[in-house]
Amino acid sequence: MKLDELRPAPGSKTTRKRVGRGIGSGLGKTAGKGHKGQNARSGGGVRPGFEGGQMPLFRRIPKRGFNNRNSKVYTEVTLAMLEEKLEKGSEVTAESLLELGIIKKINDGIVILGNGELTKKLNVKAARVTKTAEEKIKAAGGKVEVI
Repeated sequence: MKLDELRPAPGSKTTRKRVGRGIGSGLGKTAGKGHKGQNARSGGGVRPGFEGGQMPLFRRIPKRGFNNRNSKVYTEVTLAMLEEKLEKGSEVTAESLLELGIIKKINDGIVILGNGELTKKLNVKAARVTKTAEEKIKAAGGKVEVI
């Protein structure tokens, strides 16, 4: 294969549609917009979901349950996980846990749960810390900081 033999893949290059250009294009005169009406006007058209005045589908179907837009999703980390993977005196942040592979996603922050025992002194920085987890971390000689 030589440089002069290179060609784009068939169908990858198409010519631009030139609307309103008369015979041959197939899009002359009204340029594919039909005759007059709302959609033929500049700035015309209807909003998404509009069904010509008929009750739209999203208003016809029943609404159920409750959706809290302000809810936060925290990634849960237990003391047992920290005891197993971390060395003594290390700093625990969402980024460090992500690097070590303890968590897969940070979401809205991490929450430290009090499940398991902790013998190592750790400096914990998290979005939330449960009371039992805080007590166990301080009992092991560590520090807790809520960020």
